[in-house]
Amino acid sequence: MSRNEIMLESNPVGTLGIVSLKSCTELGKKVDEYLVDWRSTRNNEHVHTLDFAGYQRDSYLMNAQTPRFGSGEGKGMIMETVRGYDLFIMVDVCNSSLEYSMGGVKNRMSPDDHYQDLKRVIAACAGKARRINVIMPFLYEGRQHKRSIRESLDCALMLQELVSMGVENIITFDAHDPRVQNAIPLNGFESVQASYQFIKYLLLNMNDLEIDNDHLMIISPDEGATSRAIYLSSILGVDMGMFYKRRDYSRIVDGRNPIVAHEFLGSNVEGKDVMIIDDMISSGESILDVARELKARKARRVFAACTFGLFTNGFKKFDEAYENGIIDRILTTNLVYQSPELLSKPYYINVDMSKYIALLVDTINHDGSISSILDPVERIHKRVDEYRESHKK
Repeated sequence: MSRNEIMLESNPVGTLGIVSLKSCTELGKKVDEYLVDWRSTRNNEHVHTLDFAGYQRDSYLMNAQTPRFGSGEGKGMIMETVRGYDLFIMVDVCNSSLEYSMGGVKNRMSPDDHYQDLKRVIAACAGKARRINVIMPFLYEGRQHKRSIRESLDCALMLQELVSMGVENIITFDAHDPRVQNAIPLNGFESVQASYQFIKYLLLNMNDLEIDNDHLMIISPDEGATSRAIYLSSILGVDMGMFYKRRDYSRIVDGRNPIVAHEFLGSNVEGKDVMIIDDMISSGESILDVARELKARKARRVFAACTFGLFTNGFKKFDEAYENGIIDRILTTNLVYQSPELLSKPYYINVDMSKYIALLVDTINHDGSISSILDPVERIHKRVDEYRESHKK
């Protein structure tokens, strides 16, 4: 049975509506294009019934605005009806390219500003939507997920606040620690991985990869990313290694304990291609340090695959690392804002996640199971087998 036929076995929860906030405009457009294309080809005797009202449309994007007053205060506005809709609100809290005016001075929007705009749009719905789902690829305050001293638990508070406002499902990607969902145990929370998309786009851009235990190795840059590396290496049937960050806990620099050294745990990487897998590139210092350590151990090529490419300190160090042969390719997704400068880099591979998000939205709107979508094992095996077949010598 095709996926289209499976979808039409159940009625939608409500008329589908996508609210793509300004921070997520481009990604929202791509998701919408996939949904319009898929649903325009679904025809059966139920498509034109009341339960399927508004099922086939030219666009599912809804007009929502978040204007600002001269004082910098803002408000959320929904410019069309949402009564009975199954709403999916998309927000990129890391989009630092947007500005607003306060007292005549331009200010860059921070994650706090984007989160406030999300809440304003939810409030503008005024309880009229049948269901509200939030797609927040980078989980707001996801790194502030646990308490070690007297400090705020911002991520847990955020999740509880959204639920109290009526949000039923929260979809995020590669949460820093998915156990934060314990803050809302009775509501939907999905932390989605991009494992399949990383393999897909790496294979599309490299023609000479040998995916076996003798030629490829998956690397975790620290203990926090170990589970990701174990998962991917198990699927591919290759070895893995990890680095342990030895820190100086006697002092704090820029809000954190500085790294003294990277200690490697794993087998020999000499002559192998290595793929570093992690959740994000922030300043990039950790990824580049790991890449240097791997090159010092005579790794053949170094690929870095991270779900979120923030590049908070710019691209100079990455450019130098590429020119010096330290790193060969960097893969990050379009789940967060990508600057034109980043997209122009010769070492950068853009991993498009819009089709995956559209698949999740389409299935959840039908209240269908997403278990098979979240588990990419079969798709990875199929993609790797096709690559091997097409690159036989």
